[in-house]
Amino acid sequence: MTHLNIKVPYMARVEGEGALDIVVEDGEIKHLELNIFEPPRFFEAFLQGRGYMEVPDITARICGICPVAYQMSSAHALEKILEIEITPEIRALRRLLYCAEWIESHVLHIYLLHAPDFLGYESAISMAANPDLLPAVQQALRMKKHGNELLAVIGGREVHPLSPTVGGFYRAPTKKELLALRDDFEWGLEASIASVAWAATLDFPDFAPDYEMVCLSHPDEYPMNEGRVVSSKGLDIPMEAFEDFFINNHVAHSNAVQVHREHGGSYHTGPLARVNLNLEKLSPLARKALDDSGIAFPTNNPFMSIVARAVEVVHAYEEALQIIDNYVRPVPSRITATPKAGVGCHVTEAPRGILYHRYQLNDKGLVERARIDAPTAQNLQRMEEDLRAFVPQVLELPHDEATLRCEQLVRNYDPCISCATHFMKLNIERK
Repeated sequence: MTHLNIKVPYMARVEGEGALDIVVEDGEIKHLELNIFEPPRFFEAFLQGRGYMEVPDITARICGICPVAYQMSSAHALEKILEIEITPEIRALRRLLYCAEWIESHVLHIYLLHAPDFLGYESAISMAANPDLLPAVQQALRMKKHGNELLAVIGGREVHPLSPTVGGFYRAPTKKELLALRDDFEWGLEASIASVAWAATLDFPDFAPDYEMVCLSHPDEYPMNEGRVVSSKGLDIPMEAFEDFFINNHVAHSNAVQVHREHGGSYHTGPLARVNLNLEKLSPLARKALDDSGIAFPTNNPFMSIVARAVEVVHAYEEALQIIDNYVRPVPSRITATPKAGVGCHVTEAPRGILYHRYQLNDKGLVERARIDAPTAQNLQRMEEDLRAFVPQVLELPHDEATLRCEQLVRNYDPCISCATHFMKLNIERK
């Protein structure tokens, strides 16, 4: 019997430690669980009784890497209840805010959290000790800083922005403030194109499960915060039908909610799904960078998610420059409304996948019920199934290498997991 225990610390809604337990008997996996044992954080519960204007600021605290997605999913859902129609200028500024978050989150994951797996280093710090790799680490830090600076200009600070709110922004930046970032973003665009070419040279394991990819799709643009929910197996629904097709439940071995399809199947959400299902919506330079890379998309190889993230960074830089060049400051920066009762839901694309929010307000504008399905929760079942299919390939590897391969598979999915999974521990008992 071979027994593996892998502890995976998590951030966001399942912040803390998790354990991967695998039992193999006679070459067959008899038991596999991704156990999230950190106590729940109860965000939905303590939103109850709060005024709707408090919701975006509270939900942003779910994640320090992608607070914008939480703010925007909540804002859009509440705007539907309040019948708020935002202006084109507010809409453009929101997409620019998304570009900032995608840049800082994706670059963090690509270079500092995932690249060490492919290159055989313990961390980005040890990578930087290699003179040949130091320029790549420095480039990554500069690119991540671009995303943080844009978040600060629009949102008031780099982490948990203050300005985004229901109806728009408490304050919109001036065009002069945005143009001050333009030269850096021009440099970043070229650096991001080089990142795609670099990512394409990595050594990808031969692994391609039969996924159902799920993401947003918009008729006119690459999806960020609007569109329909679609899948690679024919699903095409409005956001309001999400709960008819995606079911959340607690499993016995985990305090984290798992979300699955209505028939019980798993699915994959995140940059790999977005690129696979929205190739024709990528910006011109992003599509060219992908074509020039020689990596064929669509692909079901989760290890190639690092390429998909790099492509989305190119898109984010290119779209950000376009929005900055055409920016018109919203006046007013926020559309106000009278509180009313109702139910509203919305889906946006967090860096690591679709993020669903649903709220029920009373006639005073207070939250009576809330549901939040984070990308991590939606990918958990798929991660377990990936590991079940992948583990037989690594059982006979040396202890350290088997551990690394399992960690790397987990890190394909989610920066909020990736930031701490270098501390995983693998115990193998052979009898």
